[in-house]
Amino acid sequence: MNDIAVTVIGQDRPGIIADVTEILAGLGLNLTDSTMTRLRGHFAMTLICAGPPGANLELDEVDKALEPLTTDRTLVATVRRVADELVLESAGRHHVLTVHGADRLGIVATLTRVVAGVGGNITDLSTRLTGDLYVVVAELDLPLTVDAGGLAGALKDAA
Repeated sequence: MNDIAVTVIGQDRPGIIADVTEILAGLGLNLTDSTMTRLRGHFAMTLICAGPPGANLELDEVDKALEPLTTDRTLVATVRRVADELVLESAGRHHVLTVHGADRLGIVATLTRVVAGVGGNITDLSTRLTGDLYVVVAELDLPLTVDAGGLAGALKDAA
């Protein structure tokens, strides 16, 4: 296990991605998986990096290398080891769920509970509030035994 997860969150500014990835590359860490976004003026990213085979890179070394980016307290960086990814056999179908409507408390909690209740796995989810309109876009895998039409009905009932 030589994979490291790095998260960075804080006030957005130009160059955050370049600064972080240059530091990681300088340590010999290869970026293998990532997600990065801007949320209401705040930047958030999660990176999975693989160290060189046989290298024993210490987490403290990565923390120390990222420290100059956090000294002004506008960014927070965390570093931790992650286990090798479990490769799950997909015995289902991939779907995209989009929901939009008036904003109210608990929309994501309700939608995700319905999907989980039928054994669905949400693989990506994003939300956006635009004025009074709340938009959810989710990618999900559903077991072959789940009827997408039935799930749509359950989601409509939950709404």
